[in-house]
Amino acid sequence: MTIRTESRIRIASSVGEVWAYVCDVGRWPEQRAKDLGRHHRRSEEVTAVEAPRYVAFAGRMGTSAARWAMELEPVDDKQTDANMWIEVDLAGIMRAVPGLIKGSLQRVSNREMAAIKAAVEAAAPGGAES
Repeated sequence: MTIRTESRIRIASSVGEVWAYVCDVGRWPEQRAKDLGRHHRRSEEVTAVEAPRYVAFAGRMGTSAARWAMELEPVDDKQTDANMWIEVDLAGIMRAVPGLIKGSLQRVSNREMAAIKAAVEAAAPGGAES
């Protein structure tokens, strides 16, 4: 059984600025959101890169195989539509509660997208860090 979630958000910054943040591995801990008081365990390997608009990963999420990606589309030179999707092939104990897993993933990805938006917009000219 495979579940899929998508989180979309508009970021008041250029595709290049959003891409730079998403690709800054040192800042990834800032993007990690918690659900039910814990971080979701996952490990990833980059499977595709189409700079500056698409990066995909595959790896394990608990006992299950997972794939996820970030897609960026310019609205104009100062705004970007970002979409993060996650697909998980539920295995083991995770198969017993697909609704719980999907809901948890959706909450976490929504929080992560909000964190990315806040960080990128704060660093943009005229943002909170300026």
